Amino acid sequence: MADRHPLFMPLILVGGLIFGFGLGFSQMARPEVVLNFLQFEDFGLLFVMFGAAIVSGVAFAVMPRIRDSAPLTGDRYERRLKPFDRNVLIGGAIFGVGWGLSGICPGAAYASLGVGNVSILWALAGMFVGSYLQGRWRSQRAASEAAATGAD
Repeated sequence: MADRHPLFMPLILVGGLIFGFGLGFSQMARPEVVLNFLQFEDFGLLFVMFGAAIVSGVAFAVMPRIRDSAPLTGDRYERRLKPFDRNVLIGGAIFGVGWGLSGICPGAAYASLGVGNVSILWALAGMFVGSYLQGRWRSQRAASEAAATGAD
């Protein structure tokens, strides 16, 4: 953390504020809007997602040509590919079910809280509990795999 640019954390805060404001302004922090999208009744969320994907895609394509490394971290621009395996499918399915039940994804949940949706605290609590349980499960699995390989 000490080797990062002094503006790293303040710019993360500003980026989060802009992201949250955008979610609130576009009405994407309202669970009913998300649920209407998932029920194929309102496609506004699709346009917001496509807009974000286009901006991100342009940035990922252009920035490596302009600079060798990220301005605040100094990290080189590179693709970090992860395998598409069973864990991705299962995790994506669980995420999708949670998204459909709560009508909100993690980033938008905080923005929803910011626009006064206090009942979203239940969804946030569920996200934290689910993340904690998954972390415990992964730690136990890694420990049992390490014990099994050590026993060989």
